[in-house]
Amino acid sequence: DGDKLGFPVFPLQWTDPVTGEVSGGYRESGYFPEAMINMLAFLGWNPGTEQELYTLEELAETFSLDRVGKSGSRFDPEKARWYNQQYLKTKTDKEIAEICIPFLEKRGIRKDTDFIASIIGLVKERMVFPQDLWEQAFYFFLAPMDYDQQMQKKIWKEDTPAIILQVKDVLLSAADFTSVALEATVKHFVEVKGLGFGRVMAPLRLLIVGSGMGPHLFDILEIIGRDETDKRIETGLAKLC
Repeated sequence: DGDKLGFPVFPLQWTDPVTGEVSGGYRESGYFPEAMINMLAFLGWNPGTEQELYTLEELAETFSLDRVGKSGSRFDPEKARWYNQQYLKTKTDKEIAEICIPFLEKRGIRKDTDFIASIIGLVKERMVFPQDLWEQAFYFFLAPMDYDQQMQKKIWKEDTPAIILQVKDVLLSAADFTSVALEATVKHFVEVKGLGFGRVMAPLRLLIVGSGMGPHLFDILEIIGRDETDKRIETGLAKLC
């Protein structure tokens, strides 16, 4: 029943030899071994303190049978996810990137570890499992195929294309294509033109990402690079105008 409700039952994926039915495993679902151990230790045991995260060595030193409750343990799927998220946060961006490479390659995405790690650094706080990278950051790897219509209706004005074309020229002529430098350049442009920052940033995000989601827009531009930025703006304007 647990497997049908969306959380794994077995440590590893298991196939019933009689029916052939496949049951999900914690490993295949993206749980880290240390998170699994930590979660299991707290099913029926409590150290009597506020501490919830323990290494295996700390558990071995702290665990005692007199702190094990007599009532039945209650498994909480959300708590299990929380444990995994905490352990994911302790890993370096590069460690997570190396774990994510197989997931990305299955989608036909082949990028070097440093590129993936730079993206993870921006979305890590919203990830629970390594494979969450795709949901949180697919737009780094793929240009938008369509655009949020509600967002477009709200922000797209008659003069928006002309403004964005000017912004594109400013971006592409920037000597330093880093987040900090690009932000300063666009802010200067906005001030000189007497425009509201939202008149530029919201449409630009729509063209680059396809929606209003994502981290700091200039961080995204730095990672996808000058050529991809140019291509996405041109493609988006052609589709939305």
